[in-house]
Amino acid sequence: MTRTILIVDDEPMTRKLLRLMLTRANYEVLEAADGYEALEIVTTHPPDAVLLDVMMPGMNGYTVCTYIRSHEITAKLPVIMLSARGDAEGIQQAMAVGATLFMSKPITPNDLLTQLENVFV
Repeated sequence: MTRTILIVDDEPMTRKLLRLMLTRANYEVLEAADGYEALEIVTTHPPDAVLLDVMMPGMNGYTVCTYIRSHEITAKLPVIMLSARGDAEGIQQAMAVGATLFMSKPITPNDLLTQLENVFV
């Protein structure tokens, strides 16, 4: 069974790198460049998990995660928040809004794939 992962990041190069990591591991990939696009995809074509950047213009990752957790259909969707800001406050805020995991950028392929597999166990 092929799993679908939604990558949400405002940086095209970050999306490209994450897409390469995931497609090489046989995941299907959906992409969103901002929080609004992410919420549209999550509600119309729910993925199996979301890789969600924290710092985005418009709607940040914390707001997106709060929305995902507040709706019955998406409430249990695994959300891995990604940020270059790996301080305790950022991690606490991610957990407070319901993130399944928090990973600091840069991310290695092995770490990402291991954490993804762990959320599906």
